[in-house]
Amino acid sequence: MSLEEEDVPVNLPDLPQFSAVESNMLSIIGRTLNPDCQKMKDLILDMPRKWQVYDIVRGVALSPTMFQFIFKYEHDLEEVMRKRVWTFNEWSIVIDRWMEKPPDDYLKYLLVWVQIRNIPVNHYTKEAIEAFADILGKVDVVTFDPSKAQRNDYVRARIFFDVSRPVRKTKVFNIPRSDAVTIRYDFERLQKRCYHCQRLTHEKDKCPLLIQERRDQAVERRRNVLAKKQRRELMIQRDDPLFGVLSDEQVGLDSVTERRKINHEVLQNMREYLLAADEDKDKGHIFDYSFKSGEKNLNTRRAEDGSNLQLNADGIVSTWSAPTGLKMTNEVPLEGFECSTGFSSGFMDANSSRTARAKIGKHYRPPKRMRKFKTKPIGPISAEDKGKRIEDGVLKSSGKKRAEEVAEVFVRAARRSKPEVVPNGGLPDQ
Repeated sequence: MSLEEEDVPVNLPDLPQFSAVESNMLSIIGRTLNPDCQKMKDLILDMPRKWQVYDIVRGVALSPTMFQFIFKYEHDLEEVMRKRVWTFNEWSIVIDRWMEKPPDDYLKYLLVWVQIRNIPVNHYTKEAIEAFADILGKVDVVTFDPSKAQRNDYVRARIFFDVSRPVRKTKVFNIPRSDAVTIRYDFERLQKRCYHCQRLTHEKDKCPLLIQERRDQAVERRRNVLAKKQRRELMIQRDDPLFGVLSDEQVGLDSVTERRKINHEVLQNMREYLLAADEDKDKGHIFDYSFKSGEKNLNTRRAEDGSNLQLNADGIVSTWSAPTGLKMTNEVPLEGFECSTGFSSGFMDANSSRTARAKIGKHYRPPKRMRKFKTKPIGPISAEDKGKRIEDGVLKSSGKKRAEEVAEVFVRAARRSKPEVVPNGGLPDQ
């Protein structure tokens, strides 16, 4: 048991009441060539009026494009067939007598008269005229009699024209032992057609060839716009940091692979590098920690601070004092000086809001209990006393440095010590 019924064909009874073959003997079958402009319900009502058989013919709409007209009399049917081509709403329709078993090319050919013009005088024969008409379709009749007078400048030929082909207006023929000649064709009773492809099945606005051309042009324009935009992006602009560093050929597309010669991320890193170099160009060479750079920074600091600094063999900058025999106290590593990146990594003192570099030669005053006050001598100073004072000054300088070291220890200890918090006990008793 299944929810779906089996799709089995149904046999129609073979009885006379189920067949319309006899009534179809006096009928024509037709189809519209441009259904967008030919409405079937209007065609069924209008065509009998054109044929002047309004009361003696009956129309039947078989499909949106197929129709049938059943006649009462044979001569009316033959008169309609003789006067074809017929049009509805200025577009052609294809009609033919009813057939019980129509062939494959049924209603695909239009029996139409064609006027052939510009026929060469040396080839004005019936066979040559049939050859000129044969390129349009199968020739049915050629109205040419060489024994009679020819009053018109053309010869008429009736052909079976394939409605899927374009309506040709001219054709060039190579004439033996003569120049080429252009034969012109005029189709009778054909009104509207596509003025782009010359077909009878659609208007120009809906021509498939024109629509495809427009699509191809739109795709080509879009491709050109994208390529132009891509070339503009690949070109080095004047406000680009890479302008003057790289050329347009170096950053363009490869002609073989159609890919970027330099990746976009690499170009962006190069721009950032050049921008950083422009900001730090006044600070020296970028990432230069050589020994010569240390000597240059040392000379600069000597000129700015006026301190006596020297650079030893290990790359260490140390203070130097005039008296001999004294030990070097402050040793500053070379990395403590300013480098090209703008940072310094030497002796630093922490601050509540920022970090500042400790200045060399800053004087730290010792505590009051460690100070020794001496009264200044009154009166002129002799040469011997002056020499003693110089020696005492040398000794005092070493002692002063020692005091500075002790004071620095006290200052650091004071900063590390945590202040005691006195609890709030409230107001005293009154």
